[in-house]
Amino acid sequence: MNTRPRVLALALAALLAGPGAIATVAAQPAPPIYGSQLMTQHERLEYRERLRNAHTARERERIRLEHHRAMQERARERGVRLPDMPRPRPGPRAGGMGAGPGPGAGMGPGPRGGMGPGAGMGAGPGAGAGGGAGGGPGGR
Repeated sequence: MNTRPRVLALALAALLAGPGAIATVAAQPAPPIYGSQLMTQHERLEYRERLRNAHTARERERIRLEHHRAMQERARERGVRLPDMPRPRPGPRAGGMGAGPGPGAGMGPGPRGGMGPGAGMGAGPGAGAGGGAGGGPGGR
């Protein structure tokens, strides 16, 4: 499979889109390939190309399983141990970075919708019975 035309088209599209697009394309790492340490760079490129060209999720899964079996066989031949199952792919089923913070206690207003009695900054009885400068019944 010749990937040169695709790479050239991608490079041209990135140049036409501007420098921000180049940084975005470069910042997205390719997902890990099961047994990649046993593959050449050319084999990794071909495998990714096959996955990209697959028309359905079922076809991609078939390609992954074939690849898994081939890498297990290659590992046996070379005396290398690979995990039985490939690492789960990122996404909703794999969990990704975790489930997030969850509901938590929150900092909401509570069941009555306010700050609670005496906690506000509005008018109230004041700080005590001192004589202050006001005209109240305080110290006179």
